[in-house]
Amino acid sequence: MTEPRPSTGSPVGDAEVRALGLALVASLLLWHLPFGGILLYPFKLLATWMHEISHGVVMLITGAGFDHMDVYRDGSGLAYAQRKVGDIGRALVAAAGYMGTPVFGAGFLIFGQTARAARRALGVIGALLVATALVAIGGRFGQIGVACTGAVALVGALALGDRWVIQVANFIAAQACVNAVVDIRVLYRPTLVVDGKVMRSSDAHTMADATFGTTEPWAIWLWATVWLVWSLVLFSAALIAARKRYPPQPAPAAVEMPAASPAPTPPTPERS
Repeated sequence: MTEPRPSTGSPVGDAEVRALGLALVASLLLWHLPFGGILLYPFKLLATWMHEISHGVVMLITGAGFDHMDVYRDGSGLAYAQRKVGDIGRALVAAAGYMGTPVFGAGFLIFGQTARAARRALGVIGALLVATALVAIGGRFGQIGVACTGAVALVGALALGDRWVIQVANFIAAQACVNAVVDIRVLYRPTLVVDGKVMRSSDAHTMADATFGTTEPWAIWLWATVWLVWSLVLFSAALIAARKRYPPQPAPAAVEMPAASPAPTPPTPERS
C-alpha cells in the first residue's frame, strides 16, 4: 500500500527526479574538475562524518567501545576504538564506514520526499553533527567544521521553503552515494593518505585480514568492489522505494464548463 503525500509540503515529481539525476552527474563531474572539490567541500565533510560515525556506532555494538573520531582538512578521517575485538568484530567495524555512508543517503532519499520529513531529517542530522562536534570529535578543525555544517543544516531545516528543503535532502542523498563511490576508489591504490600521512592499511586491508587472513591485493580489491556495488545497489533501491512510497500525483483533470446560453432576444415592438 502506498502512502498519500501529506499536505505539508510540495510533492516531488518527475522534474525533481530529473534534477536529482543531474545532481548525481554534476557531482561526479565536479570531483574531476579543477576547483570542483571546493564547491562540494561541505558535503565532503558531511560524508566523512557519516563514514566515521558509522564506524563509531558499530564499535559500540561490537564491544570495542568508541573513544573519539577525527575529521581532517583534506576530508579524511579516523575513528578510534577503546579496545581490541576479535576477527568478527574487526570485520564489522571495518565494513561499517563504506556501508554506512550510503545508508544515510538512502534514508534521506526515502524519507525526505515531503517537506515535513525533509525538515525533520535535516534537523536530526544537524543536531547530531553539532552534538558529536562537542563530545566526540578531537581536533579543533574537525570540531569547528562539523559544528558549522550542523548549524547550516539546522538553519536550512527551519528557513528553507518546502520545495527547497526537499531538494536539499535529495542532494545530500546524492552526495552520500557519490562520496561513497569516490572514496572507495582509493582502496584500489597501494597506499592510503589520511591527513597528509601515508597509512599502512585501510578498512579494506583490515576486512581482508579479518575474513581471509591475508592482505593480498585480490582480497582487498574484492571487498572494495563489494562495498562499491553495495553503494550503487542501495541507492538505486532507495530511489525505487521512494517512488513507490510516494508515487507522483496525477494532475487534476480539467473540467469542461458548458457554454453559456445566449441571452434571449427581446421582442421587437410593433408599430401601430
